[in-house]
Amino acid sequence: MNFLKKIFGSRGKDCGNLSYYKSLIGFTPRHVEYYEAAFTHKSVNKEDGEGHKVNYERLEFLGDAVLGVVIADYLFTHVPQGNEGYLTQMRAKIVSREQLNMIGKNLHFEKVIKSSFLPSSIPLDVYGNTMEALIGAIYKDRGYEKCRKFIYRVIIEPYVNISALEHKVSSYKSLMIQLAQKSHRSIKFEVCDEKSEDLQQLFGVKLILDGKCVAKGRGSSKKKAEERAAKRAFYSIKGRRKQKNRQE
Repeated sequence: MNFLKKIFGSRGKDCGNLSYYKSLIGFTPRHVEYYEAAFTHKSVNKEDGEGHKVNYERLEFLGDAVLGVVIADYLFTHVPQGNEGYLTQMRAKIVSREQLNMIGKNLHFEKVIKSSFLPSSIPLDVYGNTMEALIGAIYKDRGYEKCRKFIYRVIIEPYVNISALEHKVSSYKSLMIQLAQKSHRSIKFEVCDEKSEDLQQLFGVKLILDGKCVAKGRGSSKKKAEERAAKRAFYSIKGRRKQKNRQE
């Protein structure tokens, strides 16, 4: 019995996470194989009968594109005063990895993700990747309109607040670079270590201001590690400024 059969059960038989999936997706899949792949992490090394790898990565690529189109259309319609730059920035905030990770976590994807990780130790990025893969699976199974309705119900309606998003930082790395340039300080990001941990490759990055390391970050890619280092540096500097102002 394959993964999704265990989830959805056979006809007339309820089992496992059937109620969870019906409430999440809102319909019964026609092509179970797409959902099986969407909730399968590459760490299980699964292959189909023809030797092709079965995991969420290809569907993640597709779902990312479909999600971008739906969010772009939503912003175009609901923010008529926004110019191209504003709309691009807002879309990036809505579909950010941090945002999708949080949504996948809130939907308890750990109940159904098939991986070599323990449910309690699934890396955060897997949640966001799975969300995009699920959108890709819905698109392949039932088309654009089903995808659009799913994205509105699960992402836009509960989590998208335009006024709140306007004040959200989309890239701490870009913010730190801008702040350094304004104050005429040198800034660079430097990889300080690489290692494998919990079945994934991790990178350590230092943020260096005027030759001094002010923060470190770790992530599954250099880009993610840089962003985390920049975020820590930003709040560290912000905290020191607040403390100085109180003392004055």
